[in-house]
Amino acid sequence: MNTSSHTETRQLASVLLTGQQPSRVQRRGRYTPESMTHPAKMLPAIAAQVIAAYTEPGDLVVDPMCGIGTTLVEAVHQGREATGMEYEAHFARMAAGNLRHARAQGATGSSRVVHGDARNIATVLADLAGTAALVLTSPPYGAATHGQVVTGRDNGGGKIDKSHGRYSNDRRNLAHRPTAELVAGFGQILAGCAALLRPGGVIAVTARPFRVAGELVDLPGQVISTAQDNGLVLVDRFAALLCGLRDGQIVTRASFFQMIEARRLREHGIPAMATAHEDLLLFRTRTELRAWGGQ
Repeated sequence: MNTSSHTETRQLASVLLTGQQPSRVQRRGRYTPESMTHPAKMLPAIAAQVIAAYTEPGDLVVDPMCGIGTTLVEAVHQGREATGMEYEAHFARMAAGNLRHARAQGATGSSRVVHGDARNIATVLADLAGTAALVLTSPPYGAATHGQVVTGRDNGGGKIDKSHGRYSNDRRNLAHRPTAELVAGFGQILAGCAALLRPGGVIAVTARPFRVAGELVDLPGQVISTAQDNGLVLVDRFAALLCGLRDGQIVTRASFFQMIEARRLREHGIPAMATAHEDLLLFRTRTELRAWGGQ
């Protein structure tokens, strides 16, 4: 879609079947083995569906917090141009490695990865101002995540082994900051990304709630608020399933630790559930909406 309209934001169904295969299956052979060490990767199926719905071959897709490059890889496999920015140097190298791997597999889109702080993205990527059809990204979920787990079922009854559960050891990384500061910084990133959008371009954010000391943090709601504070307007909201559907039944993809935490909280009378979807939030700039006759 070389130009987008309000009707085009409704191309996706309200629920996206993005968890039919586990993450490891979606990535197998398509991403380098080392990139699996990132603690919180976007599902390739989410990125692929959003890119297919909101862009055309040759369009530019940007991810300001690209991690190991999921958005970029899925973009170049669909013949889109892709640019990513990543704060952590080792993840930026992994993203570049995944893009080389994609090219070796026949991906036709061009790409680049920039190592830097996305809070400065409008300045660092000033050459892209007004050219991006889609910005697709996800904020971090605090300093630590569930990472990768080997349970007794996997190691012959041994101890639970958890690894790769932290984004970094750099305290300046937004993932390490208190939630309010993390959200405010993400809003600053979204504002910078808005300057990169071409007319009709959209910003898509995937986010899900997470728990801090047992308390549920409504990260999608906070992302909506900080986006609005930075000149963006929510124009659509979808549920991207992290679980699978089989014969009308949900097949959970929840992590081992997420299931343990939900069970522990329920034992204490807190009605906790395992997360089964991510919110996919679609934003346009307030200026863009006014041009289309919106509010």
